[in-house]
Parts: sequence; structure tokens; C-alpha cells
Amino acid sequence: MPMALAHERRGSGEPLVLVHGIGSQRQMWSPVLDALAAQRETIAVDLPGFGESALEAAGRAGSLTPADHARAVARLLDDLGLQTAHVAGNSLGGGVALELARMGRARSATGLSPVGFWTERENAYGRSVLSATRSLARALAPLPATLTTGPVAQTLGSWHLASRPWRIPADAAAAAAHNLAVSPGFHPTLAGFRTWRFRDGHELGCPVTVAWAQHDRILLRRQAARARRALPAARHMLLGGCGHVPTWDDPEQVARVLLEGSAGG
Repeated sequence: MPMALAHERRGSGEPLVLVHGIGSQRQMWSPVLDALAAQRETIAVDLPGFGESALEAAGRAGSLTPADHARAVARLLDDLGLQTAHVAGNSLGGGVALELARMGRARSATGLSPVGFWTERENAYGRSVLSATRSLARALAPLPATLTTGPVAQTLGSWHLASRPWRIPADAAAAAAHNLAVSPGFHPTLAGFRTWRFRDGHELGCPVTVAWAQHDRILLRRQAARARRALPAARHMLLGGCGHVPTWDDPEQVARVLLEGSAGG
């Protein structure tokens, strides 16, 4: 029996599951949790092999696609006694949200720059940038946090992840870098990206929102046009002024998009 996913549950109202991206952890949602928990029962999860969740929580060995991660989140919903929930995710988490919608487990699905709408070349580019970011995090891990955090260091190290990396508190930046460096789920998940594409958008039977970051330097913004074609019935938006991981860039805007996206269903 696979292990349960680590998670944080707060607030009351309609359940909203929050799913992070590759190399990240549930704390990426910290800037928006208070606003969300005031109106939703928020459940921020750590995917298998990230944060405090064991890789074994995936229930299988080898490469892990967004669909594999979605099955792990579905088991958490079962454990929590929830047949369905609103689901929102960033990057990998956006792909997980769409897969949960395909499984009939989502009341609504919101993807913030979701994976799966890339060309082969864009896929290879994204994987190479993520691999380099992981290698940098591992190389810097032995150094004191005073040398790797702060406005200048964070801008140099996270310019491709956030459009305003200097807004990230030093302790949050250090924790995120450590998690990226040590997460055992990173390589299996990156391998799962190699051939995975989002397909068959007509199979999704719930309201869908896709919000692409204006300054996304990993999943390039032109992929939003393919998302529009694949999901013509969805609501498509631009996260103005935001980078690939948008929660520290503009918490108010991100919270508003997540609340609006989870209002239906």
C-alpha cells in the first residue's frame, strides 16, 4: 500500500487542493494560503519524492508522469474522504490538476503555466533548464545561506523562476533551494516529462482555467496558444508581471485567479 502524501489542511468551505511544480514543495503556496483559506478548505500537498512525501508514495518505480502524480493525489483524496475537490497547480502541478479532471476527481481545474503543451524542442529546453537549476542548487547546498540568499543572490539564481525573486524571503528561498537539491522525485519526474503531452481536452468534464505567466522563461508563453487550442472551452488568462513560479511575484493576483477558478463546479 503506497504511503500517504504529506499535506497541510487549512480553512473551511469548498475543498481546494494545491499542487506544486517539479523540484518544489507545498510551501510554495505560503504567500496565498491565508487568502485562500479564508474562503476554501485548502489542502496543499507534497507530491511523491518532494517536500516531506516519500518517493514510495507514488506507488510505482521508474519515471513518473503527471498522470502518475495525479493518481497519488487521488489516493490522498480517498484518505481524506473526498470523492472530488477543486484542484489547482503550477507547472507539473497544473498537469496534475488536468489529469485529475480527466479522472473525474476535480470539481474544477486551474493550471498556472501547466506542463504538457510543449513541442519536442521546448520540452528538451525546459528539461535542460530544470536540470541545470537542480545542479546549481546541489553545488550551492554546502555553502552558508548568507552567501546564497538575499536580493542579489536570489536574482542571479532565480531569474528564470520568478520575475521578482528579490521579493522571496531569505528563509523561504533557502528552504526551496534545499528541497530542490535533495528531492528524490526530481529525476523520475523529469524523465516522465520526456514523452508526456496533454491530449484529449474534450474529456475534461469540469470548469478549467489556464493562466499563463507573462514572463515564464521555462514553459515559454507561446505554449499558451496551444493550450487554447487543446482546451477551447476553458477560461484562458495571463498572469501579468509574473514568472514561472508566480506566488511570490504577485500573491494577490494569484489568489484571485485560484478563487475564481474554483468558484464553479
